[in-house]
Amino acid sequence: MLFFIIDSFCMQKINFITLCSIASLCACTSTTTKMTYPETKRVDTVDVYFGQEVADPYRWLEDDNSAETAEWVKAQNRVTREYLDALPYREEISTRLKQLMNYTKRSAPSKHGEKYFYSKNDGLQNQSVFYMADNDTTDGVVCLDPNKLSEDGTVALSTLSVSEGGKYLGYGIARSGSDWNEFYVRDLSTLEDLEDHLMWIKFSSITWYKDGFFYSRYPQPSEEDILKGENKDNTVCYHKLGTPQSEDVTIYADPTQPLVGYNTSISSDGRVLIITATESTSGNAVFIKRLDQPQSKVVKVIDQFEYDFFHIGDDAENIYLMTNKDASNYQIVAININKAKQNAEYNTILAEQADAIEEAYFENGKLCVTYMHDAYSLVKIYDNRGIETDSVSLSGIGAVGGFSPDKGSEEIYYTFTSFLSPSQIYKYNIKTKENRLLMKSDVQFDFDNYSTEQVFFESTDGARVPMFIVKRNDIKLDGSAPAWIYSYGGFNISMTPSFSAQILAWIEQGGIYAVPNIRGGGEYGAKWHKAGTLMQKKHVFEDFENAARYLIENKYTSANKLTCSGGSNGGLLIGAVVNRHPELFRVALPSVGVMDMLRYHKFTIGRYWATDYGTSEDNVEMFEYLRSYSPVHTIKDQEYPSILVQTGDHDDRVVPAHSFKYIAGLQNTYTGKNPMLIRIDTNAGHGAGKPLSKIIDQNTDVFSFIFNEINHPYIVK
Repeated sequence: MLFFIIDSFCMQKINFITLCSIASLCACTSTTTKMTYPETKRVDTVDVYFGQEVADPYRWLEDDNSAETAEWVKAQNRVTREYLDALPYREEISTRLKQLMNYTKRSAPSKHGEKYFYSKNDGLQNQSVFYMADNDTTDGVVCLDPNKLSEDGTVALSTLSVSEGGKYLGYGIARSGSDWNEFYVRDLSTLEDLEDHLMWIKFSSITWYKDGFFYSRYPQPSEEDILKGENKDNTVCYHKLGTPQSEDVTIYADPTQPLVGYNTSISSDGRVLIITATESTSGNAVFIKRLDQPQSKVVKVIDQFEYDFFHIGDDAENIYLMTNKDASNYQIVAININKAKQNAEYNTILAEQADAIEEAYFENGKLCVTYMHDAYSLVKIYDNRGIETDSVSLSGIGAVGGFSPDKGSEEIYYTFTSFLSPSQIYKYNIKTKENRLLMKSDVQFDFDNYSTEQVFFESTDGARVPMFIVKRNDIKLDGSAPAWIYSYGGFNISMTPSFSAQILAWIEQGGIYAVPNIRGGGEYGAKWHKAGTLMQKKHVFEDFENAARYLIENKYTSANKLTCSGGSNGGLLIGAVVNRHPELFRVALPSVGVMDMLRYHKFTIGRYWATDYGTSEDNVEMFEYLRSYSPVHTIKDQEYPSILVQTGDHDDRVVPAHSFKYIAGLQNTYTGKNPMLIRIDTNAGHGAGKPLSKIIDQNTDVFSFIFNEINHPYIVK
């Protein structure tokens, strides 16, 4: 999940020019005098935490509606564009990125009724198109083309749900990268939209039932709070097709817990509604409502938020859940539907194993489980008693995802990908154990000349941390190669192998790409995640710093050739490590980062992150710990690498004020000559749904910036 945006599928061959021409191609520019930045006023805003005063001189930048902030954004983008547009080989880089991204990308099919549904991008379409077909191999008809929803591709599909039997398509759209969704319904027999239009929705599924669906929504916010206001009072509703949203029926709400959010799923026979309740990104409660008993009440079968419980399937008697309760690596349990009560007991179906469960689903009496073994996938099949019946053979070290059962049959679909393998779609028969390649992306690239290795290094406290390294086979380990290190380190999100055409554009230029599986992720289960949270958050930074040291000490690269990047929580990671150890890196690319650790919980859904971070209001120890690494509060007058901060003006997940305040602090404090720039994308948000044209523009800027700052020649084919 690279936040300069990985597409999951992808590649193409390059013919290098002769080495004797390299010198003439370099043409790199360098900053010989300190840059002049727009003036950012400082205000006398001071907060008091446990008797300690903390200045916040750029608080005014939190107001995304003010004309003053808008003028500051324009001024910053002007300076950034002047710098980036003057860099050499921008046109060549853009052309090469388009070549590498121009291939067919297709999702695994899912079956509803007699039809098969999938998404496909023909190559350079801004958004993938949703199709309906008669079988699982041939092209079908277009159900929904989001590229027709806006001229610039900034309206993206966020949610897709086909009704049982394949009569309707419920879909959500997001505008300009915002997390706010609007729901619509399309009749799949006519391919025309109904009149239904639902608003003020975030992070909600569409759960079909009879002649409508369940979903969750928020109250309409005030105009000034749409992109930054705290989201409260989430409600589970039922929408009947053909009626206005104002007539939707409230299924569940709890005014005593205004900060809890809800999502829904339904049993395969439609008898039971499952409501997931969460107050953070970690841990959730589970409620159920018997839909076959009209007067039934919502029963809180899991009435706590300490552990994770994911609904993975059901049968006539049980709902099956994947949980880390009493199992750091997760186990599969069952709750009897007919005996459901508050804090119901559950039966363990599949006990915790040595490897952590990444994904699981239960269908037709079979349990399909993907494990992570040192951050790559293994797949096993079990019966409903937890007895293993098969181990699926995969085509190398990579990641499996997108499990999609063909309901009512013995067949399932899944995708396989790796750093050097674009998406492959497989069809596996549980009964015959046949594992057949259905289709793969046709990318013209000489993969034989590149390889992926996995190494392990020791972190500061002795923890053994894995790292994937991707490079061209002829690279000499003498410290001269440029390298790019990327990671995330939070919220139980694992850095498994994934394919990116953008990374091909890097490694074909002689670059090395490294992904360390630092703590805070879920690669080794809940313990690995928790070891990078709260008062142990600095393990995340130490792991990343030691990964950089490993690359330097083992001569994969040198500090003056090393780029680091990360997005969102990974943007926090980059801001923190660059403030802590700027000498390790030559270029830093923090994107949409959580940079103000004292105030992050005051915006939109930021409070959900408190289980990973804690808040400045918890206690004096937590306040002091957060302030000790908060990027906004730990900027020093020291020698920094070249920094390009990236954010979007419509980011309502990590509001852009985080990045605004961080770059303002750097520009005000740093006295050296390396550029301190911010790239503020317009009509863009946190990253999801970004049109391909914007991705190419963004990567052109990023690649131009890196090659220039590390003084590395860009070789044109």
